[in-house]
Amino acid sequence: MIDGYNLGLEKGTGVATYARNLSYCVHALGHDVSVLYGGRRAPRNSALLKEIAFFDGSVDEESVWLARLRVVHELFGTPFGYSATPVPMTGSVISEGFKSRMPYFDGIWNSPNLFTRSYNAFKFLRHFGEVRLNDAPDLMHWTYPLALRVRGARNVYTFHDLIPLRLPYTTLDNKRRYLRLCQRLARDAAHIVTVSENSRKDIINLLGVDPEHVTNTYQAVTIPDKYRNKPAEVVKQEVEGTFGLRYQQYFLFFGAIEPKKNIGRMIEAYLGSGIATPLVIVGARAWKSEQELRLLYEDHIRSLITVGDETRVKRRVIQLDYAPFPLLVSLIRGAKATFFPSLYEGFGLPILESMLLGTPVLSSNVSSVPEVAGDAAYLVDPYDTRAMAQAMREFDSNEALRTDLSARGTKRAALFSEASYQQRLADVYRRVAAPRP
Repeated sequence: MIDGYNLGLEKGTGVATYARNLSYCVHALGHDVSVLYGGRRAPRNSALLKEIAFFDGSVDEESVWLARLRVVHELFGTPFGYSATPVPMTGSVISEGFKSRMPYFDGIWNSPNLFTRSYNAFKFLRHFGEVRLNDAPDLMHWTYPLALRVRGARNVYTFHDLIPLRLPYTTLDNKRRYLRLCQRLARDAAHIVTVSENSRKDIINLLGVDPEHVTNTYQAVTIPDKYRNKPAEVVKQEVEGTFGLRYQQYFLFFGAIEPKKNIGRMIEAYLGSGIATPLVIVGARAWKSEQELRLLYEDHIRSLITVGDETRVKRRVIQLDYAPFPLLVSLIRGAKATFFPSLYEGFGLPILESMLLGTPVLSSNVSSVPEVAGDAAYLVDPYDTRAMAQAMREFDSNEALRTDLSARGTKRAALFSEASYQQRLADVYRRVAAPRP
């Protein structure tokens, strides 16, 4: 069983991609896969309404006083554990629109408001929640550090990074509570999984974890063939028709807009570079995003262009809150290059996704990025806007550089195949499942 903590979000995250890929890899290893969600409580007397509630939490209206009573009950009723029940997936609900967000599953389970309840219980009561199922899995793989365990299962946790401890000023976490949670998980987990050697070292050094108790499996970088191999002419039509961009005549950043992504310095470097090729930023606004995007609201990001006898205003930086996955793949393929100068990454999936699609990458020389990108990306100091601006000018003018990095990137991405990832996962699961002395 894996958790649906991030899979339930309307807009995808890197952790959601990790969980989705994990579900398919575990299935490929020959295991039954269940997914545990924490949606709203569904009517108990109707299998159809349970299925409807999974896809639409507003299946029932709830009065204000009942909602308040439920919150109090859920908070102080946690010492008795959390129950989870199967969700019938009969196909009665037309779910084609959710296909790109859904993991592989043999069974779906739901524990009402599980993740909110467990967060509040740990926050206020320091309580570590226990999920109880009639048919407990042999192994529960939590894809994120959560104050939860499944009773009767070996509980494995993935720590993608320790950014709240390494770059505390870039997150809104309560650092004392976060450290307490990580230390508890480090002590009680059957095993800890992470996604880079850089993150593994952080977990060992900052949490005092036995090196034998934490394994780096990296991640698999996968994009369905129907998007990856879409004809270039179709990609061109989608990019130009949807966004008014010229095919392979724009730079792209994609990811959450938050301080660790270094978007503020990236925009500053881009504007200072003086290049005319537009920069497209695709990402949902997260914490402190206003500060990162402050330069977007200044007049100097616009330039006057002449088309025939008419003078128009053209924006040099284009910001999009969201692009559905198929369209995002086209945006990546249609870009001149991807800019991803992050201050810290546990893995850096956008780097490899760009490489897999043949798009050259400009990224940073810190945290796990050099380990993942190797010599297949142009790496700069993410705190040095002058160096970043110079690199952007070189990317804009040097076609030979872009062609070389595109070829190197495709080869590099192949090292992070599903087969390699499955083998590393299988090794972890074998050790965890082995009889204890």
